[in-house]
This record gives sequence, C-alpha cells and structure tokens, in this order.
Amino acid sequence: MAVQQQINPFTNLPHTPRYYEILKKRLQLPVWEYKEKLVLVGETGSGKTTQIPQWCVDMVRGLPGPKRAVACTQPRRVAAMSVAQRVADEMDVMLGQEVGYSIRFEDCSSAKTILKYMTDGMLLREAMNDPLLERYGVIILDEAHERTLATDILMGVLKEVVRQRSDLKVIVMSATLDAGKFQVYFDNCPLLTIPGRTHPVEIFYTPEPERDYLEAAIRTVIQIHMCEEDEGDCLLFLTGQEEIDEACKRIKREVDDLGPEVGDIKIIPLYSTLPPQQQQRIFEPPPPRKPNGAIGRKVVVSTNIAETSLTIDGVVFVIDPGFAKQKVYNPRIRVESLLVTAISKASAQQRAGRAGRTRPGKCFRLYTEKAYKTEMQDNTYPEILRSNLGSVVLQLKKLGIDDLVHFDFMDPPAPETLMRALELLNYLAALNDDGDLTELGSMMAEFPLDPQLAKMVIASCEFNCSNEILSITAMLSGNTRKKSTSSFNQMGGEKKKFVMLIAKWRSVF
Repeated sequence: MAVQQQINPFTNLPHTPRYYEILKKRLQLPVWEYKEKLVLVGETGSGKTTQIPQWCVDMVRGLPGPKRAVACTQPRRVAAMSVAQRVADEMDVMLGQEVGYSIRFEDCSSAKTILKYMTDGMLLREAMNDPLLERYGVIILDEAHERTLATDILMGVLKEVVRQRSDLKVIVMSATLDAGKFQVYFDNCPLLTIPGRTHPVEIFYTPEPERDYLEAAIRTVIQIHMCEEDEGDCLLFLTGQEEIDEACKRIKREVDDLGPEVGDIKIIPLYSTLPPQQQQRIFEPPPPRKPNGAIGRKVVVSTNIAETSLTIDGVVFVIDPGFAKQKVYNPRIRVESLLVTAISKASAQQRAGRAGRTRPGKCFRLYTEKAYKTEMQDNTYPEILRSNLGSVVLQLKKLGIDDLVHFDFMDPPAPETLMRALELLNYLAALNDDGDLTELGSMMAEFPLDPQLAKMVIASCEFNCSNEILSITAMLSGNTRKKSTSSFNQMGGEKKKFVMLIAKWRSVF
C-alpha cells in the first residue's frame, strides 16, 4: 500500500489532502485484511462494495493486452449512485470520469471510466449489444442475496460467458451467510467470509402481536427519543413511500407537541424515488444537545433499502415492524400485485445488525418471538419465483437464449409462469408461433418497459398519437405519486379524471 505516493495514477495530479483523510478510514475496514483473496461473503459494513472493486481496477490495469473496465452491479439505483460518489472520492477522481454509474434513464460515465457501478438491469442491457461483455475484465455482482429478477438472469448469462471467456473474472458478493448455494451454482468456486464491524445488539420483542404496526412504530420512536439516556440515532423500517411520508409527519408533529424541553429531532425519509441530493441527507449529523441536556437525534425512516444496500453510521436503535412490500404474480389470472408481506429471518437479522455498527445497540421488533421462530421463512423468496416473466423471456430471447426450459436458472421458475409469458409475447407479436423473436419483439426488448407498454409506444407511431401515448406510458411506468388536488377529487367519473390528468400533465411538461 503506497501511502507515500504523491501522484494520482488516474489523473496524473497530486493527491488532495482529502484523499489521505479517506485513506486512513479505508485502512481500518475489515475487508483490508483480505486484499489479495477472492471474496464472496461480507457482512454489511465490511467495506466489500467500496474496496473490492478498487482492487479489481488495480489488477485489471496491471494485465497485458487491451485495457478493460470493472463493472459492479447493484440491485437498487440509490446504491449505485451513492457508492459511485463515495468511491470517486476515495480514488480522488471526478465522478463520471474514471469512476461512474449507469442507471435507467441516466448514464454518468465516459470513455475514461474504468470502474462503473450500475443496476443489474443495465448490465443485462449491455449484454444485449455485447453478448460476451468484452468491455469488462472483472464483473462483480453485489448484494446477490437479494435475488432480484435481473440478478438471477445475470448469473445464468455470466456463467455461460465465463465458459467462452477464460479471461473474465466474476465475483459474487452477498451480505448473508447462505452463500453455499451460490458456491455450488458456480461450480464450487472459492468461498471466503469477511466479518463486519459489529457490536452486540439487544433484541426486544412485543409480548402480543401489534394490531397497527405503523402506530406501534411511531409510538416506539417517540419513547426512544424521550426515555433513552444514551445518544444514538434511530432507523425505522416501513414498507413504502406512503407509509414513510405519513410516519415522518406524525413523528414530527408529536415531538413538537411535547414542548421545548425535549431534544431536537431530525426526521429523514429514504426510498428509491427520492432525488439523490435528498437521499444524501441520511449522512447528515444529528441535532446537538440542548442546554438542558436533552439529546438530539436523527431518525431515518426507510424501506428495506437500508437493510444492506446503504450503511448509515450513528444508528443505535432499530425499529423493525417485520414487513416489506413484494411483487406477487398469479399466472392463472395474469395479475401482478404489490403486497405487504412478512420479512424473512435473514432480513430481520440484517435489520437488527444496523444497530450495532458503531457501538452496542438495540433492536425493537414489533412482533412476537414466536412469530420470528415459527412463522418467518429463513430466506426471502427469490423474485423470479413470484414475478411476471414477460420481460425476462423477452430479454433472454434478445440475448439469443432460445431454450428457456434448460436455461441454467439458480431457481427455475414454474413451467406455468413461463408458458404464460410465452403466450403473452406471442399475443403481442413479439414472438412468432415457433417461439422465435420477431423484428417487433427485438425492438420491444430495447425499451426499458413492460412488453405491453413497449408495444403500445411502438404502435403509437402508426396511429400518429405518440405524444399522448408517451405521456400515458410515463404515468403508468413512473414510481412517483403525488396526492390529487381538491379540484381533481371533486370531478366525477374515472374517465374524466384520467383525461383531465393527461391535460394537466401536458400543460406542465
């Protein structure tokens, strides 16, 4: 480790003082003890997401032949963006130059980029145009334990690419200890476990099931803020944006009503659709103590994005209601729903671990110990087993994979779900009667949309209504939802509301 190095090899400029400040913190990360070894499992906070890709860059730069880049995939956009910014700071370079990121509808990279963080779906899209991913010398699949649709497909695709490219190195990283399955899937590859920086966490359960977990969660946050004598921030897990916004308002209102003697509280929401600058607020310091000694706290109210994708220092108290939102698909009626479901034991353990990052902490589980031991599954059900596979089949066909039945899925989906996806794509004319990709289907696969929406956008050109269809598609595929104004609520009839909404949309955009 050349601490005395004065010139940045990426920019050919002297290192800034901030580089050496960050370097001291990097050297303290647990992962640094394993710098020369292949890593598969590392607890959240071990430094695997930020450090291992940088070591891979050092390795790739030293290899003879054409210079290749390093790709590190993330299941969530917010993680790809925030980690890329952090690593750019550590490498003392500008974000978007040597270090960049790529997410849907946004590419912050350049021809100079040698380390790119991206969502797993974006790497899949690159594979459509470059099946052997020749640009990369190392590909890292981070947070593989989340088993998203794109991650599962990527693992199958990369397993085949490695057979054709002996020079390509693939690293699969997981934050949970069920990595034996990944090891077997990748032909018994080397496995190494790295401990995180964890302190003891005291777990508390409710004696009886809570009838209203949102009310119980808000009550618990208030009690912690008022009664706990130790300093430390709170992390509350909820299921989605609507719940989070409601909880933030109610917590602030109740703390304000307690009077000036109570310590100040900074409430920060966190979910994937927040703008990046608002997401960065989670790293702000808590309010200071008041002159009367009342403790100021930061309260982060987050979806399960804070389980493993982001590490927030200073959290000592975790409130876990035990629920998250999951997509569930019924192939018989062809309906996909977003349901609030109980989390797995692995997720509960990850949530509790957030409280022990900097010092001993406490986790308040708003469910009974019996429910944890007897009702929760050990691990989260893979997304590929509970999702509509229309987009998956279309992507695989575009990648040139025709034999879907024998494709090397880690967990093969139900045949009925695959058949429903093939029927849908045939109905949309994306596949012909022989199951081959049509010219229209190839075009549909280029759109980062559901097959129905992609077909609608393409067909709109024929009927000269592209502007209207693009507006409708944007509304149907967007995640951001705002409350209707009173004028909209007073209008009668769903059709009239929809027409007025489109008119309002077009007047703004």
